[in-house]
Amino acid sequence: MSDKPLTLAAVTGAHGVTGEVRLKLFGEGVDALKPHTSFNEGMLTLTKIRSDNKGGAIARFAEVTSRTAAEQLRGTALSVSRDALPALDEGEFYFSDLIGLTVVTDAGERVGRICAVENYGATDIAEIEKPDGKTFMVPLTEQAVPSWDSETLTVNADFVD
Repeated sequence: MSDKPLTLAAVTGAHGVTGEVRLKLFGEGVDALKPHTSFNEGMLTLTKIRSDNKGGAIARFAEVTSRTAAEQLRGTALSVSRDALPALDEGEFYFSDLIGLTVVTDAGERVGRICAVENYGATDIAEIEKPDGKTFMVPLTEQAVPSWDSETLTVNADFVD
């Protein structure tokens, strides 16, 4: 749907004194990062990664050799090009492909835009921000979301808050 890079993790801070960083993971765990050695268009080269046993990871980048350098990366998103990821099967998508889409009802009424996509275990859920800034959530099921494309997500009007 898009050519923009996909963010797989973010640096949350330094770990230790030798330049390792703590990561918040946005994918399916530390194993999803292991196949990638280059992040942010070659700016960071992953040399080592392991689980922190808390849902995150500890990583070492070739370009980061001190705690000071690691601390300066805090808040840095780690992204890869879409080409570096496996092809998607029919019906699969990346959450980032939905962020920012305009949301309309099945009657054509504009509702707002998608500001987040979450999965709490049962199904994927789109968080929709209305023009007044309030948000509500809609499950990404066929009943609630009959269709979407690269610009618009259509929601069954019964699910609009």
